[in-house]
Amino acid sequence: MSEVSSASHSGLHITAVSLTDARLDNTTVTRASFWRIRVRGAWIDEVQIDGQVGDLRINGVDVGPLIEAELDRRHPHRATMRPVDVAGFREAWNILESLWAGTVERARALRPELQHERVDGEWSFIQTLRHLVFATDIWVRRAILGDPTPWHPLSLPFDEMTPDPAVPWDRDARPSLDEVLALRADRTQTVRRVIESLTAEKLAGTTEPVDGPEYPDAGSYPVAECVGTVLNEEWEHRLYAERNLDVLGC
Repeated sequence: MSEVSSASHSGLHITAVSLTDARLDNTTVTRASFWRIRVRGAWIDEVQIDGQVGDLRINGVDVGPLIEAELDRRHPHRATMRPVDVAGFREAWNILESLWAGTVERARALRPELQHERVDGEWSFIQTLRHLVFATDIWVRRAILGDPTPWHPLSLPFDEMTPDPAVPWDRDARPSLDEVLALRADRTQTVRRVIESLTAEKLAGTTEPVDGPEYPDAGSYPVAECVGTVLNEEWEHRLYAERNLDVLGC
């Protein structure tokens, strides 16, 4: 049996490989993608999975719907983040603004250096806010409003995106919380203006074609999908932020 221990294999791509009789102990997998994986005759104990789960079957049971139902039960506002009409989008955004206000107050209680602290390799609180600026820039300012270069120097793309020299990507920047909050306030006001201007016709429509090589890919996108993606980003990253604030003792 081969043994791999105390090593980092970031960026490793494994495909069409048999791991018969393999054993994984004290292993951390972050930002990985699993597709068409079959595990048979396995012993699985003390395993924690955080991420987007779809079509996961355990002993023949599709547990995805069970997970979704339990998450909706634990977070009463979660179902609101799947709106189907204009009123629903406006309600969802109001809820997010209110929830984020409480999260920001928690973060303000941290010492400045802890606002830049990364927990278990995840983004720091300030990096999380910077990424949400990026999400607004690509899906609202670029896709919906048609700005070809909407990015602020502090916006932070997701790690899996192919680097593009036209898109700012400064992972090491250390702006103050107030500086990032001012930038974020500008972006959240933009989202609110777009949502408040929605009509049933606009919501059912598509954007003007996005041009250029940067993310998202060139093409038109459903308006509901663009705004819905921002809602999802805001919801999920706030939960990550709250979890990390708990670890930081705030």
